[in-house]
Amino acid sequence: MFKLLFIKRPKLLVVTLITLIIIPLPSFAKSVSINVFAIPSKSIINLVEQTSDALKKEGIMSFYEKGKPVHATLYLTDFVEGSEEDIKRAVKSIIEQHQEFAITAQGFSVTQSNWAFINLQYSPKLQRLSDEVTLALEPLRDTNAVIPSWVKSYPNKLTAFERYGSPNVFQNFQPHLTLLANEKSPKLGILNKQMQAHPPKAQGKIIGIGIGISDPFGQQKQVIAEYFFNNDKN
Repeated sequence: MFKLLFIKRPKLLVVTLITLIIIPLPSFAKSVSINVFAIPSKSIINLVEQTSDALKKEGIMSFYEKGKPVHATLYLTDFVEGSEEDIKRAVKSIIEQHQEFAITAQGFSVTQSNWAFINLQYSPKLQRLSDEVTLALEPLRDTNAVIPSWVKSYPNKLTAFERYGSPNVFQNFQPHLTLLANEKSPKLGILNKQMQAHPPKAQGKIIGIGIGISDPFGQQKQVIAEYFFNNDKN
């Protein structure tokens, strides 16, 4: 009797293993980084071009020089792949409720990790636009996105990331135009001093909202939609 049981158990084990192999494993949806951004008018783009020319003379290539579109991020996070059409519909709905508005680009900033920006002055209308985009799109985000390690050092940003998937929304929203990321050239420090003496400045407008699949620096690898405000509203 003992011998018979000993023989049957390995067969049961084999059947169990075969069953596990045949049963399909659950598939997990991929995520994609998407940047929903404000589109500036030509005068702001010209300022980025001029500043990029100054960087180029020092052998520093800006994102603009590399062909990346000028933009001010409103909401950047990871979304479940396949959410693109829902994102487009939400943004289009927001666009229909707004008109273009004035914005001022002024000042040049360099971070400790050598990211360089042209700053945008605080605008209640730009803040509101970012807030609305965040609230509309947050339900579509990938809630399993990994928290960037640097965010953990900033309690306010960590709280924002955990709730909205981005550390830079609502009270943490600081609009800017990114020129460089992790720049290695020592000439950036010299150029920064020159820019502080004569800060870049331009008056312009925010004329629409774009949606782009972004790289690790928040730059657009592919712009998948652009919507422009209808200025015929009263």
